[in-house]
Parts: sequence; C-alpha cells; structure tokens
Amino acid sequence: MSSARLDLKNLRKSFGHTHVLADINLSVQPGEFVSILGPSGAGKSTILQLLTGAIAPDGGQMLLDDQPLTPAQHRFAFMPQGDALMPWRRIIDNATLGLEVQGLGRQAARSRVIPLFEEFGLAGFENHYPAQLSGGMRQRAALLRTVVQQRPMLLLDEPFGALDALTRAQMQRWLADMWTRHRWTVLLITHDVREAMLLSDRIYVLSARPACVAHHFQVPLDHPRHSVGSPELAALEARILQTLLNPED
Repeated sequence: MSSARLDLKNLRKSFGHTHVLADINLSVQPGEFVSILGPSGAGKSTILQLLTGAIAPDGGQMLLDDQPLTPAQHRFAFMPQGDALMPWRRIIDNATLGLEVQGLGRQAARSRVIPLFEEFGLAGFENHYPAQLSGGMRQRAALLRTVVQQRPMLLLDEPFGALDALTRAQMQRWLADMWTRHRWTVLLITHDVREAMLLSDRIYVLSARPACVAHHFQVPLDHPRHSVGSPELAALEARILQTLLNPED
C-alpha cells in the first residue's frame, strides 16, 4: 500500500444555518497514525465525509501530496462506524466487496484477499456469514475489506465504538500490532481518549462546533503500546481531558 501526505487547510463546512467546521487545519504524514478527538456533534465524522467526497466543503483546501483532492480520485479506504458487513454475503465475499466495486473480477479479488485471512485471525471462517462471527471477528473482517483495497490512506470512523469493553480493548491491541507491522497511514475518529493514546503518533482535539483545532498533542512513546498506564501517558491523558472539557483554556 503506497502512502500519501494529507493536509487540510482552513477547511469549512456548514449545513444550512448550522456552522459545523470552522478553519480546520491538520496534517497526516505518510505511515503515521493520527486521531481526532472532540465533543459529540463537533464534526469529526464530517471531516471523513469531506475526504471521501460524500459532501463538498464550503471553503479551504484538502491536499494529498500537495495536490488538490477531488471526489473522483477515490484515494481513501473508508471504514464506517460498525462493521457494515452484508449479512447475506459470506465473509470472503464481504472482504472482496471493495475490490469488486473497483472493477476487479471475483476470482482476482479472492486471490488478493485469501492470503490475508490468517493474518487477520479469520482463517477457517472464509465461508461463514457475519451472524456466525463474534463482534471482534466481524470488525477484523471489516478492516480486512478496508485495507485490501490498497489505498494510500485508511479512514476509520469509531471502528470499535459498538463493541463491549473487553472486546474493544482486545481489538485496540490487535490494531496496534497490525499497524506496527504494516505502517499504514491512518486517520482515526474516536471518542476514546485512551484508544487514541494507545494507537496514535499524534492527536488533534476539536472544539465544540463550529469546530476548530483546539489543541494538537504528540504521543511521546514508541510503538507498539500495550498499556497506557505509564506516568507520561497518565499526564498526557489529563491534558487531553482538560482540553476536551475546557477547549478555550
């Protein structure tokens, strides 16, 4: 998977009289894991909708490797909230769906996907239906469907938000290990401060809407991180929570 650098400059978006995003400025470097935190309704998911071309900005710039991003480019692999697996398709057919939409033939798509089932912990479940899998396995299948598209950047919109606490913690560790191995370029939307600290190189915290970047944090620890219990991360967590609660300070 090739990587790319993303730059958002003074990005603005309103829906009617509701101003959602005001002058969003952020960047994601190749091979970097970046998270966006913010209060509910701040426009975190709106940023991903703008990047995928589902909606258009009112102003500002979206640049990929210094070139203006257009909807026709389809440069991102997007994983929405929840797994969005089609219940009538077997797991292997769910995993190949993005490739088939791109125009790849069924057999060619399967040939690209099948070697990844073991790495994603899904070997032996290729012909199962989503209802036959645990929540964590469904999320791994959804992520497999996302990364196999080999886009320059992954956009993850609260991928573990619907899971129970134990499964969510297991999936966070699994994703941390997978990212360390593959060094995908990732932009993650999350409400979970500890999830952001466990996974991210950098964290952007948005203000309430109309949202701008209230603060930008570097996470000062090497990957992989299987614990956020160190004094350094405890102090960082406190600073992030303080920013979320009092973004104007």
